[in-house]
Amino acid sequence: MGFSDIVRYAENTINRFGVRRSTKKGWRPHLFPYRGYGTDNRVHVIGRVLMQDPNMEGPRSRDKSGRVEKATYEAKRGYRQFFTIQVADYPAEVRLPNGTAHTTYTNDNGYFDLSIEDHGLKPGWHEVKVASEDGGLVHAQVLITSSEQTVGIVSDIDDTIMVTNLPRALHAAYNSWVKKTDARQPVEGMREFYETILREHPHAPVFYLSTGAWNTYDTLIRFIHQHQLPEGPLLLTDWGPTPTGLFRSGTEHKKVQLRNLIIDYPNINWILVGDNGQHDPLTYGNLVAEHPEAVAGVAIRELTPSEHVLAHGTAVSLTAPARTSDQGVPSISAPDGFGLKEKYEANPFV
Repeated sequence: MGFSDIVRYAENTINRFGVRRSTKKGWRPHLFPYRGYGTDNRVHVIGRVLMQDPNMEGPRSRDKSGRVEKATYEAKRGYRQFFTIQVADYPAEVRLPNGTAHTTYTNDNGYFDLSIEDHGLKPGWHEVKVASEDGGLVHAQVLITSSEQTVGIVSDIDDTIMVTNLPRALHAAYNSWVKKTDARQPVEGMREFYETILREHPHAPVFYLSTGAWNTYDTLIRFIHQHQLPEGPLLLTDWGPTPTGLFRSGTEHKKVQLRNLIIDYPNINWILVGDNGQHDPLTYGNLVAEHPEAVAGVAIRELTPSEHVLAHGTAVSLTAPARTSDQGVPSISAPDGFGLKEKYEANPFV
C-alpha cells in the first residue's frame, strides 16, 4: 500500500467518524447542487452531499430568473469553506421536467455527476429537481447548448477574472483561508472583453475552468454575479489525495476537462482565456497542437511584474506565450481585459 493510499484511507476513516458524530448531534445529509451542463442529447447534473446542521439557513436562494444564487450569503473567513463532512455512497434522485427520474450515488468525497441522455430539455437555462432519500429536495441549474452552436468560451478564474496572486503557497493560503469571501477583486476589463465576444455570439456557453476547490463554489458564483461576468458552469476540482498522489494535479485537471468539452461539444470552436501566471499558455498551446480544429483562439492576460513576483517569486513569466501560430490559431495577450478587447476587436477570432 502506497503512502497516498494510506492518507486516502485515513481521510475516509476520519470522514466516516465525522458523519457518525454529526448524525448523533442531529445533523443530516444535505444536497448541494452545482451548475450542470449539456447538449441536445446529454446533460450532466452535478453536486455534492455534505452533513449540515438543520438549524442553519439554506446556503442559496435564487433571483427571479432562477439562475443566480445570491441573497442568503454572509461574508466569512475563507477557511470555513473547507471544513466540511462529505457523505459517501449516498443516493440522489434527479427528476427531469419530462417526468423521468434517474438515481445516482455519491463517491467517497460526496460528489455525484450523473450523465443523462434523451433529457428532453431545449437550449437555455433550466432547473431540474434533485431529491434525497430523506425527502429533501433542491433545484439544480443546467445549461443546455444547441448542437448548432459553434462558438464557446473557456475562462480561467485565478488572475484571469479574479486577482488572487496564485500559485505561491503563502499567498494562496492567505487569499483562500484568511481573507473574507467577499474581498476578491476583479481583473479590470474582463467583463467588457466577454461582452464583446457575446454580442456577436449571444448563445455561446461560458465555462469557468479552475484548479480551485469545489468548496469555494458559492464564493465564485457570487463573485461572477457581483461583477457582472457571464454566467456559466464551473469546472473545479477536489484537493484531496488521489490513487497516484497526495494532491491532484491542477494542470492535469485542466487538460482532462478541456478534452471532455471537446468530446461533449464536437461542433464548438473554443475561445480559451487564461493568464501567464500559471501554466495556461502551455496547457492551451498543447490543446491547440492536439485539436487545432476545436480552438478558435487563445487570449492570455499578462500579469504585471509585481504580480509575477507574488505568484512565483520572479518578475517575469515562467511560461512562454501560447504556441498556436503553426496551427493557424490566433493568439492575443494584454495586461487586462481592456487590452484583450481592443486586440480582439481589431482581429476577431470568429
